[in-house]
Amino acid sequence: MHVEDLLHDTALDLDLLWGDGALLTREISGVTATDLEDPTRFLRAGEVVLSGLVWWGPEQGREKTDRFVAALAAAGAAALLAGEETHGTVPDALVDACRTHGIALVAVPPHTNFRAIIDAVYLRQWGDLSRRPSGHHALPENVRIELSRLLESGADAATLLDRALAHLGTPACHLLTATGRTVARTPTAPPLAPAEAVRRLTRPSGISLRIETDATEYDATAYDSWHLYLHDPDEAPPRLLHEIADVVARHQERRSREESGARERAAALLVLMDAAAREPEGPALRAALRACALPEEGPYQVVAADVGGAAAGGAGRQTVQPTAALGALTEALRHLPGGPAFAVGALPDGTVAAVVHVAGLGDDPADGSQREGGQLGGRQREGVQLDDGQQDGVQLEGIWPLLTACTPHAPVHGGIGDTARTPERLRRSLTQARYALAAARSAAPRRGELTHTRDMTTLPALLAGVPDDVRSAFLARTLGTLTDDTDQSQRTLLHTLETYLAHNGSWARTAEALHLHVNTVHYRIQRIETLTGRDLSRLDHKLDLYAALRCR
Repeated sequence: MHVEDLLHDTALDLDLLWGDGALLTREISGVTATDLEDPTRFLRAGEVVLSGLVWWGPEQGREKTDRFVAALAAAGAAALLAGEETHGTVPDALVDACRTHGIALVAVPPHTNFRAIIDAVYLRQWGDLSRRPSGHHALPENVRIELSRLLESGADAATLLDRALAHLGTPACHLLTATGRTVARTPTAPPLAPAEAVRRLTRPSGISLRIETDATEYDATAYDSWHLYLHDPDEAPPRLLHEIADVVARHQERRSREESGARERAAALLVLMDAAAREPEGPALRAALRACALPEEGPYQVVAADVGGAAAGGAGRQTVQPTAALGALTEALRHLPGGPAFAVGALPDGTVAAVVHVAGLGDDPADGSQREGGQLGGRQREGVQLDDGQQDGVQLEGIWPLLTACTPHAPVHGGIGDTARTPERLRRSLTQARYALAAARSAAPRRGELTHTRDMTTLPALLAGVPDDVRSAFLARTLGTLTDDTDQSQRTLLHTLETYLAHNGSWARTAEALHLHVNTVHYRIQRIETLTGRDLSRLDHKLDLYAALRCR
Protein backbone atom coordinates (compact mmCIF):
# COMPACT_ATOMS: atom_id res chain seq x y z
CA MET A 1 0.00 0.00 0.00
CA HIS A 2 1.22 3.49 -0.83
CA VAL A 3 0.53 6.90 0.71
CA GLU A 4 -1.53 7.94 -2.30
CA ASP A 5 -3.83 4.95 -1.75
CA LEU A 6 -4.98 6.49 1.55
CA LEU A 7 -5.74 9.75 -0.26
CA HIS A 8 -7.78 7.89 -2.88
CA ASP A 9 -9.90 6.23 -0.17
CA THR A 10 -12.92 8.56 -0.24
CA ALA A 11 -14.36 7.00 2.94
CA LEU A 12 -11.45 8.49 4.92
CA ASP A 13 -11.85 12.00 3.41
CA LEU A 14 -8.17 12.87 3.89
CA ASP A 15 -6.64 16.09 2.52
CA LEU A 16 -3.07 16.39 1.26
CA LEU A 17 -1.42 19.53 2.67
CA TRP A 18 2.04 18.93 1.27
CA GLY A 19 3.80 16.19 -0.67
CA ASP A 20 5.10 15.55 -4.18
CA GLY A 21 4.78 12.54 -6.46
CA ALA A 22 7.78 10.62 -5.09
CA LEU A 23 6.58 10.93 -1.48
CA LEU A 24 3.05 9.86 -2.36
CA THR A 25 4.29 6.62 -3.92
CA ARG A 26 6.20 5.55 -0.78
CA GLU A 27 5.14 2.12 0.43
CA ILE A 28 3.48 1.91 3.85
CA SER A 29 4.78 -0.80 6.19
CA GLY A 30 2.47 -0.03 9.12
CA VAL A 31 0.90 2.64 11.33
CA THR A 32 2.00 4.25 14.59
CA ALA A 33 -0.34 6.54 16.54
CA THR A 34 1.52 8.86 18.90
CA ASP A 35 1.47 12.27 20.54
CA LEU A 36 4.95 12.09 22.00
CA GLU A 37 7.28 15.00 21.25
CA ASP A 38 9.98 12.51 20.22
CA PRO A 39 8.40 9.32 18.86
CA THR A 40 11.51 7.89 17.17
CA ARG A 41 12.03 4.91 19.50
CA PHE A 42 8.57 3.59 18.63
CA LEU A 43 8.82 4.07 14.85
CA ARG A 44 9.90 1.73 12.09
CA ALA A 45 10.88 2.75 8.59
CA GLY A 46 7.94 3.02 6.19
CA GLU A 47 5.26 3.59 8.81
CA VAL A 48 2.74 6.42 8.63
CA VAL A 49 2.42 8.41 11.84
CA LEU A 50 -0.99 9.38 13.23
CA SER A 51 -0.90 12.33 15.59
CA GLY A 52 -3.68 14.30 17.22
CA LEU A 53 -1.15 17.17 17.74
CA VAL A 54 -1.79 17.22 21.49
CA TRP A 55 1.92 17.91 21.94
CA TRP A 56 1.66 21.14 19.92
CA GLY A 57 0.38 24.51 21.17
CA PRO A 58 0.12 28.00 19.66
CA GLU A 59 2.73 29.23 22.12
CA GLN A 60 5.23 26.64 20.93
CA GLY A 61 8.04 27.91 18.77
CA ARG A 62 8.91 26.49 15.37
CA GLU A 63 11.91 24.77 16.92
CA LYS A 64 9.76 22.18 18.72
CA THR A 65 7.72 21.53 15.58
CA ASP A 66 10.89 21.15 13.54
CA ARG A 67 12.34 18.64 16.04
CA PHE A 68 9.20 16.49 15.82
CA VAL A 69 9.21 16.35 12.01
CA ALA A 70 12.98 15.88 11.85
CA ALA A 71 12.57 12.84 14.10
CA LEU A 72 10.01 11.36 11.69
CA ALA A 73 12.32 11.94 8.74
CA ALA A 74 15.27 10.36 10.57
CA ALA A 75 13.19 7.27 11.37
CA GLY A 76 12.11 6.91 7.73
CA ALA A 77 8.40 7.58 8.30
CA ALA A 78 6.33 7.33 5.13
CA ALA A 79 4.01 10.25 5.99
CA LEU A 80 2.49 12.26 8.84
CA LEU A 81 -1.30 12.16 9.25
CA ALA A 82 -2.24 15.09 11.49
CA GLY A 83 -5.64 15.37 13.14
CA GLU A 84 -7.55 18.65 12.89
CA GLU A 85 -9.82 18.06 15.89
CA THR A 86 -7.50 19.38 18.64
CA HIS A 87 -6.71 22.76 17.08
CA GLY A 88 -9.36 23.05 14.39
CA THR A 89 -6.74 22.95 11.65
CA VAL A 90 -3.19 21.77 11.01
CA PRO A 91 -0.71 24.53 12.02
CA ASP A 92 1.20 26.30 9.26
CA ALA A 93 4.41 25.69 11.18
CA LEU A 94 3.91 21.95 10.78
CA VAL A 95 3.35 22.34 7.03
CA ASP A 96 6.59 24.32 6.72
CA ALA A 97 8.54 21.75 8.73
CA CYS A 98 7.26 18.86 6.62
CA ARG A 99 8.20 20.72 3.46
CA THR A 100 11.68 21.34 4.85
CA HIS A 101 12.32 17.72 5.87
CA GLY A 102 10.54 16.05 2.96
CA ILE A 103 7.68 14.36 4.83
CA ALA A 104 4.26 14.11 3.17
CA LEU A 105 1.63 15.80 5.39
CA VAL A 106 -2.01 14.75 5.33
CA ALA A 107 -4.84 16.38 7.29
CA VAL A 108 -7.32 14.09 9.08
CA PRO A 109 -10.74 15.78 9.52
CA PRO A 110 -12.51 15.54 12.90
CA HIS A 111 -15.14 13.14 11.53
CA THR A 112 -12.53 10.54 10.47
CA ASN A 113 -11.62 8.12 13.24
CA PHE A 114 -7.96 7.13 13.56
CA ARG A 115 -9.15 3.54 13.91
CA ALA A 116 -10.60 3.69 10.39
CA ILE A 117 -7.20 4.69 9.01
CA ILE A 118 -5.41 1.90 10.88
CA ASP A 119 -7.96 -0.63 9.63
CA ALA A 120 -7.62 0.64 6.05
CA VAL A 121 -3.84 0.06 6.12
CA TYR A 122 -3.81 -3.36 7.74
CA LEU A 123 -6.83 -4.76 5.90
CA ARG A 124 -5.10 -3.82 2.63
CA GLN A 125 -1.89 -5.52 3.80
CA TRP A 126 -3.75 -8.66 4.83
CA GLY A 127 -5.36 -8.75 1.40
CA ASP A 128 -1.96 -8.43 -0.26
CA LEU A 129 -0.72 -11.52 1.57
CA SER A 130 -2.78 -13.67 -0.78
CA ARG A 131 -0.66 -12.40 -3.69
CA ARG A 132 2.52 -13.92 -2.32
CA PRO A 133 3.78 -17.18 -3.80
CA SER A 134 2.42 -20.33 -2.24
CA GLY A 135 2.51 -24.02 -2.89
CA HIS A 136 -0.48 -23.96 -5.26
CA HIS A 137 -2.21 -21.64 -7.74
CA ALA A 138 -5.84 -20.65 -8.00
CA LEU A 139 -5.63 -20.49 -11.79
CA PRO A 140 -5.64 -23.92 -13.47
CA GLU A 141 -2.31 -24.96 -14.94
CA ASN A 142 -3.57 -24.93 -18.53
CA VAL A 143 -4.94 -21.39 -18.07
CA ARG A 144 -1.65 -20.13 -16.65
CA ILE A 145 0.25 -21.64 -19.57
CA GLU A 146 -2.14 -20.06 -22.06
CA LEU A 147 -1.89 -16.65 -20.40
CA SER A 148 1.91 -16.81 -20.44
CA ARG A 149 1.82 -17.63 -24.14
CA LEU A 150 -0.57 -14.75 -24.80
CA LEU A 151 1.64 -12.34 -22.87
CA GLU A 152 4.68 -13.36 -24.91
CA SER A 153 2.77 -12.88 -28.15
CA GLY A 154 1.68 -9.35 -27.15
CA ALA A 155 -2.05 -10.05 -26.72
CA ASP A 156 -4.23 -7.12 -25.69
CA ALA A 157 -5.85 -6.73 -22.28
CA ALA A 158 -9.31 -7.76 -23.49
CA THR A 159 -7.99 -11.13 -24.70
CA LEU A 160 -6.09 -11.74 -21.46
CA LEU A 161 -9.12 -10.90 -19.33
CA ASP A 162 -11.43 -13.10 -21.38
CA ARG A 163 -9.12 -16.16 -21.32
CA ALA A 164 -8.32 -15.73 -17.60
CA LEU A 165 -12.01 -15.97 -16.67
CA ALA A 166 -13.29 -18.31 -19.39
CA HIS A 167 -13.05 -21.43 -17.17
CA LEU A 168 -15.44 -19.72 -14.70
CA GLY A 169 -18.03 -19.02 -17.38
CA THR A 170 -16.62 -15.55 -18.12
CA PRO A 171 -18.27 -13.54 -15.34
CA ALA A 172 -18.87 -9.81 -15.79
CA CYS A 173 -15.54 -8.09 -15.18
CA HIS A 174 -14.05 -4.73 -16.18
CA LEU A 175 -10.49 -3.49 -16.35
CA LEU A 176 -10.79 0.22 -15.52
CA THR A 177 -8.49 3.20 -15.16
CA ALA A 178 -8.69 5.53 -12.17
CA THR A 179 -10.65 8.01 -14.30
CA GLY A 180 -13.27 5.43 -15.25
CA ARG A 181 -12.06 4.54 -18.74
CA THR A 182 -12.74 0.94 -19.71
CA VAL A 183 -9.49 -0.63 -20.88
CA ALA A 184 -11.15 -4.02 -21.39
CA ARG A 185 -14.24 -5.95 -20.35
CA THR A 186 -15.52 -9.49 -20.64
CA PRO A 187 -18.33 -10.12 -23.16
CA THR A 188 -20.86 -10.47 -20.32
CA ALA A 189 -19.95 -7.12 -18.74
CA PRO A 190 -22.20 -4.18 -19.67
CA PRO A 191 -20.71 -0.90 -20.94
CA LEU A 192 -19.91 1.50 -18.09
CA ALA A 193 -19.92 5.27 -18.46
CA PRO A 194 -16.73 6.76 -16.98
CA ALA A 195 -18.55 8.57 -14.15
CA GLU A 196 -20.37 5.37 -13.18
CA ALA A 197 -17.13 3.39 -13.35
CA VAL A 198 -15.43 5.83 -10.97
CA ARG A 199 -18.39 5.55 -8.59
CA ARG A 200 -18.11 1.77 -8.58
CA LEU A 201 -14.38 1.91 -7.89
CA THR A 202 -14.80 4.28 -4.95
CA ARG A 203 -17.96 2.70 -3.54
CA PRO A 204 -17.87 -0.81 -4.97
CA SER A 205 -20.99 -2.93 -5.07
CA GLY A 206 -18.77 -5.75 -6.38
CA ILE A 207 -15.06 -6.22 -5.71
CA SER A 208 -12.28 -3.91 -6.89
CA LEU A 209 -8.57 -4.76 -7.02
CA ARG A 210 -5.83 -2.34 -8.01
CA ILE A 211 -3.21 -3.62 -10.44
CA GLU A 212 0.18 -3.34 -8.71
CA THR A 213 3.03 -2.85 -11.18
CA ASP A 214 6.76 -2.52 -10.66
CA ALA A 215 6.93 1.28 -10.52
CA THR A 216 10.75 1.20 -10.54
CA GLU A 217 10.75 0.19 -14.20
CA TYR A 218 8.84 3.22 -15.43
CA ASP A 219 7.37 6.48 -14.16
CA ALA A 220 3.84 5.54 -13.07
CA THR A 221 1.31 8.15 -11.96
CA ALA A 222 -2.21 8.08 -10.53
CA TYR A 223 -3.56 8.44 -14.08
CA ASP A 224 -1.80 5.24 -15.15
CA SER A 225 -3.34 2.98 -12.49
CA TRP A 226 -5.62 0.14 -13.55
CA HIS A 227 -8.25 -1.70 -11.50
CA LEU A 228 -9.98 -5.06 -11.88
CA TYR A 229 -13.68 -4.71 -11.11
CA LEU A 230 -15.73 -7.90 -10.69
CA HIS A 231 -19.46 -7.25 -10.50
CA ASP A 232 -20.26 -10.30 -8.34
CA PRO A 233 -17.65 -11.01 -5.61
CA ASP A 234 -18.82 -14.63 -5.38
CA GLU A 235 -17.95 -15.48 -8.98
CA ALA A 236 -14.17 -15.68 -8.43
CA PRO A 237 -12.03 -16.36 -5.32
CA PRO A 238 -9.75 -13.50 -4.15
CA ARG A 239 -6.55 -15.49 -4.79
CA LEU A 240 -7.56 -16.08 -8.40
CA LEU A 241 -8.22 -12.35 -8.90
CA HIS A 242 -4.77 -11.56 -7.51
CA GLU A 243 -3.18 -13.99 -9.97
CA ILE A 244 -5.11 -12.41 -12.85
CA ALA A 245 -3.99 -9.00 -11.60
CA ASP A 246 -0.37 -10.16 -11.76
CA VAL A 247 -0.85 -11.18 -15.41
CA VAL A 248 -2.45 -7.82 -16.25
CA ALA A 249 0.37 -6.03 -14.42
CA ARG A 250 2.96 -7.68 -16.68
CA HIS A 251 0.94 -6.61 -19.71
CA GLN A 252 0.69 -3.03 -18.40
CA GLU A 253 4.44 -2.85 -17.71
CA ARG A 254 5.18 -3.95 -21.28
CA ARG A 255 2.81 -1.30 -22.62
CA SER A 256 4.43 1.35 -20.45
CA ARG A 257 7.88 0.51 -21.77
CA GLU A 258 6.56 0.81 -25.32
CA GLU A 259 4.89 4.09 -24.43
CA SER A 260 8.18 5.47 -23.14
CA GLY A 261 9.67 5.11 -26.62
CA ALA A 262 6.61 6.69 -28.19
CA ARG A 263 6.95 9.70 -25.89
CA GLU A 264 10.56 10.17 -26.95
CA ARG A 265 9.46 10.28 -30.60
CA ALA A 266 6.66 12.70 -29.70
CA ALA A 267 9.17 14.94 -27.91
CA ALA A 268 11.29 15.05 -31.05
CA LEU A 269 8.21 16.08 -33.05
CA LEU A 270 7.39 18.85 -30.57
CA VAL A 271 10.97 20.15 -30.63
CA LEU A 272 10.83 20.33 -34.41
CA MET A 273 7.52 22.20 -34.23
CA ASP A 274 8.89 24.63 -31.65
CA ALA A 275 12.50 25.13 -32.70
CA ALA A 276 12.42 27.47 -35.68
CA ALA A 277 11.29 31.09 -35.66
CA ARG A 278 9.69 30.31 -39.02
CA GLU A 279 7.51 27.35 -39.96
CA PRO A 280 9.56 24.10 -40.15
CA GLU A 281 10.23 22.52 -43.51
CA GLY A 282 7.55 20.14 -44.71
CA PRO A 283 9.62 16.95 -45.35
CA ALA A 284 11.26 16.95 -41.91
CA LEU A 285 7.97 17.57 -40.15
CA ARG A 286 6.19 14.86 -42.10
CA ALA A 287 8.94 12.38 -41.28
CA ALA A 288 8.51 13.18 -37.59
CA LEU A 289 4.75 12.69 -37.89
CA ARG A 290 5.29 9.27 -39.53
CA ALA A 291 7.65 8.27 -36.70
CA CYS A 292 4.82 9.03 -34.25
CA ALA A 293 2.33 6.97 -36.31
CA LEU A 294 0.41 10.13 -37.18
CA PRO A 295 -1.03 10.82 -40.66
CA GLU A 296 0.98 13.22 -42.78
CA GLU A 297 -2.04 15.35 -43.55
CA GLY A 298 -4.32 17.17 -41.09
CA PRO A 299 -6.46 18.29 -39.54
CA TYR A 300 -4.64 18.33 -36.18
CA GLN A 301 -4.97 20.11 -32.89
CA VAL A 302 -2.39 20.62 -30.16
CA VAL A 303 -3.31 20.22 -26.49
CA ALA A 304 -0.96 21.33 -23.69
CA ALA A 305 -1.31 20.33 -20.03
CA ASP A 306 0.30 20.46 -16.62
CA VAL A 307 -0.49 19.13 -13.15
CA GLY A 308 -0.36 21.17 -9.98
CA GLY A 309 -0.01 24.51 -11.76
CA ALA A 310 3.76 24.40 -12.24
CA ALA A 311 4.69 26.66 -15.13
CA ALA A 312 7.47 25.74 -17.49
CA GLY A 313 10.12 28.21 -18.49
CA GLY A 314 11.50 31.29 -16.75
CA ALA A 315 12.31 31.20 -13.05
CA GLY A 316 9.98 28.27 -12.47
CA ARG A 317 11.50 26.11 -15.18
CA GLN A 318 11.05 22.39 -14.63
CA THR A 319 14.27 20.37 -14.62
CA VAL A 320 12.74 16.87 -14.70
CA GLN A 321 10.32 15.16 -17.06
CA PRO A 322 6.78 16.13 -15.93
CA THR A 323 5.47 12.58 -15.74
CA ALA A 324 2.16 13.47 -14.05
CA ALA A 325 1.16 15.79 -16.89
CA LEU A 326 2.20 13.19 -19.48
CA GLY A 327 0.01 10.59 -17.76
CA ALA A 328 -2.95 12.94 -17.33
CA LEU A 329 -2.97 14.14 -20.94
CA THR A 330 -2.51 10.64 -22.34
CA GLU A 331 -5.39 9.33 -20.24
CA ALA A 332 -7.65 12.22 -21.28
CA LEU A 333 -7.07 11.60 -24.99
CA ARG A 334 -7.70 7.87 -24.61
CA HIS A 335 -11.19 8.71 -23.40
CA LEU A 336 -12.10 10.25 -26.77
CA PRO A 337 -14.53 8.18 -28.87
CA GLY A 338 -13.21 6.98 -32.17
CA GLY A 339 -9.69 6.48 -30.83
CA PRO A 340 -7.99 9.38 -32.68
CA ALA A 341 -4.27 9.04 -33.36
CA PHE A 342 -2.17 11.20 -31.06
CA ALA A 343 1.38 11.65 -29.78
CA VAL A 344 2.16 13.00 -26.29
CA GLY A 345 5.58 14.28 -25.28
CA ALA A 346 7.49 16.92 -23.34
CA LEU A 347 9.61 19.80 -24.58
CA PRO A 348 12.96 20.55 -22.89
CA ASP A 349 11.41 23.46 -20.97
CA GLY A 350 8.88 21.11 -19.33
CA THR A 351 5.89 21.89 -21.56
CA VAL A 352 3.77 18.75 -22.04
CA ALA A 353 1.75 18.72 -25.24
CA ALA A 354 -0.03 16.35 -27.60
CA VAL A 355 -0.53 16.45 -31.34
CA VAL A 356 -3.94 14.94 -32.10
CA HIS A 357 -5.18 13.92 -35.53
CA VAL A 358 -8.82 14.93 -35.32
CA ALA A 359 -10.26 13.88 -38.68
CA GLY A 360 -13.41 11.86 -37.99
CA LEU A 361 -13.13 12.28 -34.23
CA GLY A 362 -16.12 10.73 -32.56
CA ASP A 363 -16.71 7.95 -35.11
CA ASP A 364 -17.59 4.70 -33.34
CA PRO A 365 -16.28 1.33 -34.55
CA ALA A 366 -18.73 -0.35 -36.92
CA ASP A 367 -19.24 -3.37 -34.68
CA GLY A 368 -19.66 -1.33 -31.47
CA SER A 369 -16.89 -3.38 -29.86
CA GLN A 370 -14.70 -2.36 -26.95
CA ARG A 371 -11.06 -1.86 -27.87
CA GLU A 372 -8.13 -1.04 -25.67
CA GLY A 373 -6.52 2.35 -26.08
CA GLY A 374 -9.22 4.94 -26.61
CA GLN A 375 -12.62 3.46 -27.50
CA LEU A 376 -15.62 4.00 -25.28
CA GLY A 377 -18.06 1.11 -25.03
CA GLY A 378 -20.85 1.09 -27.64
CA ARG A 379 -22.43 4.48 -28.25
CA GLN A 380 -21.64 5.83 -24.79
CA ARG A 381 -20.21 9.36 -25.07
CA GLU A 382 -20.98 10.79 -21.69
CA GLY A 383 -19.54 14.27 -21.38
CA VAL A 384 -17.71 14.21 -24.73
CA GLN A 385 -18.75 16.79 -27.31
CA LEU A 386 -17.43 17.76 -30.70
CA ASP A 387 -16.76 21.27 -31.88
CA ASP A 388 -19.95 23.17 -32.68
CA GLY A 389 -20.25 23.33 -36.45
CA GLN A 390 -17.21 21.17 -37.22
CA GLN A 391 -16.36 17.52 -36.77
CA ASP A 392 -12.63 17.85 -36.26
CA GLY A 393 -12.38 19.86 -33.03
CA VAL A 394 -10.91 18.32 -29.89
CA GLN A 395 -13.35 18.94 -27.04
CA LEU A 396 -12.21 17.61 -23.70
CA GLU A 397 -14.41 19.62 -21.33
CA GLY A 398 -16.47 16.58 -20.38
CA ILE A 399 -13.36 14.47 -19.73
CA TRP A 400 -11.36 17.02 -17.74
CA PRO A 401 -13.37 16.70 -14.47
CA LEU A 402 -12.49 12.99 -14.40
CA LEU A 403 -8.80 13.92 -14.31
CA THR A 404 -9.16 16.50 -11.57
CA ALA A 405 -11.26 14.10 -9.48
CA CYS A 406 -8.49 11.51 -9.79
CA THR A 407 -5.98 13.79 -8.02
CA PRO A 408 -7.92 16.60 -6.31
CA HIS A 409 -4.77 17.70 -4.47
CA ALA A 410 -3.01 18.37 -7.80
CA PRO A 411 -5.22 20.28 -10.28
CA VAL A 412 -4.85 19.44 -13.97
CA HIS A 413 -4.77 22.43 -16.32
CA GLY A 414 -5.03 22.30 -20.08
CA GLY A 415 -4.97 24.51 -23.16
CA ILE A 416 -6.18 23.72 -26.69
CA GLY A 417 -4.93 25.39 -29.86
CA ASP A 418 -6.92 25.99 -33.01
CA THR A 419 -7.18 23.39 -35.76
CA ALA A 420 -4.09 23.02 -37.95
CA ARG A 421 -5.21 21.98 -41.42
CA THR A 422 -1.67 21.17 -42.54
CA PRO A 423 1.52 20.05 -40.72
CA GLU A 424 3.07 23.46 -41.42
CA ARG A 425 0.42 25.05 -39.17
CA LEU A 426 1.23 22.88 -36.15
CA ARG A 427 3.64 25.41 -34.67
CA ARG A 428 0.87 28.00 -34.55
CA SER A 429 -1.46 25.56 -32.76
CA LEU A 430 1.30 24.72 -30.24
CA THR A 431 1.85 28.41 -29.47
CA GLN A 432 -1.88 28.89 -28.95
CA ALA A 433 -2.16 25.82 -26.74
CA ARG A 434 0.68 27.07 -24.51
CA TYR A 435 -0.98 30.45 -24.16
CA ALA A 436 -4.36 28.88 -23.39
CA LEU A 437 -2.67 26.69 -20.76
CA ALA A 438 -1.18 29.77 -19.10
CA ALA A 439 -4.64 31.35 -19.09
CA ALA A 440 -6.14 28.24 -17.47
CA ARG A 441 -3.50 28.28 -14.71
CA SER A 442 -4.09 31.96 -14.05
CA ALA A 443 -7.88 31.65 -14.03
CA ALA A 444 -8.03 28.67 -11.65
CA PRO A 445 -4.67 27.98 -9.96
CA ARG A 446 -6.19 25.63 -7.35
CA ARG A 447 -8.84 24.04 -9.55
CA GLY A 448 -8.43 22.08 -12.76
CA GLU A 449 -9.27 24.19 -15.80
CA LEU A 450 -9.31 23.62 -19.56
CA THR A 451 -9.15 26.63 -21.90
CA HIS A 452 -9.56 26.76 -25.67
CA THR A 453 -8.11 29.62 -27.70
CA ARG A 454 -11.51 30.15 -29.31
CA ASP A 455 -12.88 31.11 -25.86
CA MET A 456 -10.28 33.83 -25.36
CA THR A 457 -12.42 36.63 -26.79
CA THR A 458 -12.16 39.22 -24.01
CA LEU A 459 -9.34 41.37 -22.67
CA PRO A 460 -9.34 39.63 -19.24
CA ALA A 461 -9.08 36.24 -20.98
CA LEU A 462 -6.20 37.52 -23.10
CA LEU A 463 -4.37 38.96 -20.10
CA ALA A 464 -4.79 35.72 -18.13
CA GLY A 465 -2.25 34.06 -20.41
CA VAL A 466 0.40 36.77 -19.96
CA PRO A 467 3.26 35.62 -17.64
CA ASP A 468 2.97 36.89 -14.07
CA ASP A 469 6.22 38.88 -14.17
CA VAL A 470 5.08 40.71 -17.32
CA ARG A 471 1.69 41.46 -15.77
CA SER A 472 3.35 42.78 -12.62
CA ALA A 473 5.69 45.04 -14.57
CA PHE A 474 2.84 46.44 -16.69
CA LEU A 475 0.73 47.04 -13.56
CA ALA A 476 3.52 48.86 -11.73
CA ARG A 477 4.54 51.06 -14.69
CA THR A 478 0.98 51.94 -15.70
CA LEU A 479 -0.59 52.66 -12.30
CA GLY A 480 2.57 53.85 -10.55
CA THR A 481 1.99 54.98 -6.96
CA LEU A 482 -1.70 54.00 -7.10
CA THR A 483 -0.59 50.45 -6.31
CA ASP A 484 0.83 51.51 -2.92
CA ASP A 485 -1.44 49.65 -0.49
CA THR A 486 0.15 51.36 2.51
CA ASP A 487 -1.07 54.81 1.48
CA GLN A 488 -4.76 55.43 2.21
CA SER A 489 -5.03 58.29 -0.29
CA GLN A 490 -3.61 56.11 -3.07
CA ARG A 491 -6.04 53.32 -2.21
CA THR A 492 -8.89 55.85 -2.41
CA LEU A 493 -7.79 57.07 -5.82
CA LEU A 494 -7.46 53.50 -7.09
CA HIS A 495 -10.98 52.67 -5.92
CA THR A 496 -12.26 55.82 -7.64
CA LEU A 497 -10.56 54.81 -10.89
CA GLU A 498 -12.10 51.32 -10.75
CA THR A 499 -15.57 52.78 -10.16
CA TYR A 500 -15.17 55.39 -12.88
CA LEU A 501 -14.18 52.81 -15.49
CA ALA A 502 -16.90 50.41 -14.31
CA HIS A 503 -19.47 53.14 -14.99
CA ASN A 504 -18.08 53.81 -18.49
CA GLY A 505 -16.57 57.18 -17.55
CA SER A 506 -19.82 58.71 -16.31
CA TRP A 507 -19.14 61.44 -13.73
CA ALA A 508 -22.70 61.38 -12.38
CA ARG A 509 -22.97 57.60 -11.97
CA THR A 510 -19.49 57.42 -10.42
CA ALA A 511 -20.39 60.12 -7.91
CA GLU A 512 -23.63 58.33 -7.06
CA ALA A 513 -21.87 54.99 -6.59
CA LEU A 514 -19.21 56.54 -4.32
CA HIS A 515 -21.69 58.82 -2.48
CA LEU A 516 -19.61 61.84 -3.45
CA HIS A 517 -20.23 65.22 -5.02
CA VAL A 518 -19.45 65.20 -8.74
CA ASN A 519 -16.81 67.91 -8.22
CA THR A 520 -14.94 65.56 -5.86
CA VAL A 521 -14.92 62.91 -8.56
CA HIS A 522 -13.55 65.49 -11.05
CA TYR A 523 -10.76 66.37 -8.62
CA ARG A 524 -9.82 62.72 -8.00
CA ILE A 525 -9.76 61.88 -11.70
CA GLN A 526 -7.49 64.85 -12.34
CA ARG A 527 -5.13 63.54 -9.62
CA ILE A 528 -5.17 60.10 -11.23
CA GLU A 529 -4.33 61.63 -14.63
CA THR A 530 -1.44 63.55 -13.10
CA LEU A 531 -0.01 60.49 -11.28
CA THR A 532 -0.35 58.10 -14.23
CA GLY A 533 0.31 60.47 -17.13
CA ARG A 534 -2.91 59.28 -18.80
CA ASP A 535 -5.77 61.37 -20.22
CA LEU A 536 -9.05 59.69 -19.24
CA SER A 537 -10.92 61.50 -22.01
CA ARG A 538 -9.06 59.29 -24.50
CA LEU A 539 -10.26 55.74 -25.18
CA ASP A 540 -6.76 54.26 -25.59
CA HIS A 541 -5.64 55.69 -22.23
CA LYS A 542 -8.77 54.32 -20.57
CA LEU A 543 -7.96 50.90 -22.02
CA ASP A 544 -4.39 51.11 -20.70
CA LEU A 545 -5.62 51.73 -17.16
CA TYR A 546 -8.37 49.13 -17.44
CA ALA A 547 -5.86 46.51 -18.61
CA ALA A 548 -3.54 47.40 -15.72
CA LEU A 549 -6.38 46.95 -13.22
CA ARG A 550 -7.11 43.52 -14.72
CA CYS A 551 -3.48 42.53 -14.18
CA ARG A 552 -3.77 42.73 -10.40
